[in-house]
Amino acid sequence: MSRLSTQDRERLLASARDILRRAYAPYSGFKVGAAILTDEGKIFTGCNVENASYGLTICAERSAIFSAVINSAIKPTLRAVAVVNEQEVPCSPCGACRQVISEFGLETVVIFKSERGYEELTISELLPSSFRLET
Repeated sequence: MSRLSTQDRERLLASARDILRRAYAPYSGFKVGAAILTDEGKIFTGCNVENASYGLTICAERSAIFSAVINSAIKPTLRAVAVVNEQEVPCSPCGACRQVISEFGLETVVIFKSERGYEELTISELLPSSFRLET
C-alpha cells in the first residue's frame, strides 16, 4: 500500500530524475538525484556533488534538504524524499542522510530503489532510534 498518492510519488521521482543530470561525480561516476516534498506541498531537488577530498562530498538527499531550508521561511517538515541514480541500481540513503532526514520529520516517506524495485519506508523504519538532541 502506497503511503503517498500516485501523483505525488511520480512527481517526486520525475523531479529526482531531472536533477540527476546535474550531478557532479567525476571520481565515483555514481550520479544521484533526490527530490523532497514538504508538508506545504513544495518540491525541492538536489544532486550529489563530489570533491577530490572525498569527505567534502555532499549527497543528493542532503543537498535537496539544505535547499529547502535555505528557501523556506520556517523549518520545513518533510512528507517524502525520492532518491534515484543513473545506473538504476539499489540505492537507499546513507546513514548521514538518514539522520538529516529524521531531523525534518520522523514519518517522512523515503522512496528508493531496492533489490525488489522501488520501495517506500518511513525514515523511522530506515533509522530506528535516531539521534535526537533535546533543547
